[in-house]
Amino acid sequence: MFSPFSRRGVAAVLAATGLVLVSATPALAYPPVETVHTERVQAGPYGITVGFSVWPLRAMQSLDFTFVPDDGIVGKRGTVTMTGPDGHAHRTRMARHPRKREVWGMDTVALPAEGGWRFTFAVEGPAGQGEGVVKDIQVLPQPGPPMALSWSIGTIPLWALIALLAVAWRRTRGIVPEGV
Repeated sequence: MFSPFSRRGVAAVLAATGLVLVSATPALAYPPVETVHTERVQAGPYGITVGFSVWPLRAMQSLDFTFVPDDGIVGKRGTVTMTGPDGHAHRTRMARHPRKREVWGMDTVALPAEGGWRFTFAVEGPAGQGEGVVKDIQVLPQPGPPMALSWSIGTIPLWALIALLAVAWRRTRGIVPEGV
């Protein structure tokens, strides 16, 4: 009989725990943020390097942003306002990047529209307040087919399954088991 407190039970539990820990290690390792393009902005007394993980930018494409003040983020706080080509603005407080903790940034963000974008930075720190703008960041059209076509093609298996269930239901609804 297999008891959890037997030597075999303890060995099995330790082996399973070891396998879980060994297999989880690669899954926990995030790839580093790779900056492929940068822009400079002067926000009052603070120079900021804005980094992009993808260039050229495309609408609806996931990317990372990093915001690196020249003398670090310690003792500073700030906001970034992203204004799209339609004039709609989204303001967010600058926070540490989830995978690059020594800088501010955003992880896996997608800009929803193509056209000219504007990034406005407001920074407060020991040297005072400052505001700076990166103008006319061009965002190209979304890669791949249009969204409606992608969704239409992607739902074909769902419609096929619904049709299969409807045919099966119609064929079996009049059948009554013997003895009922």
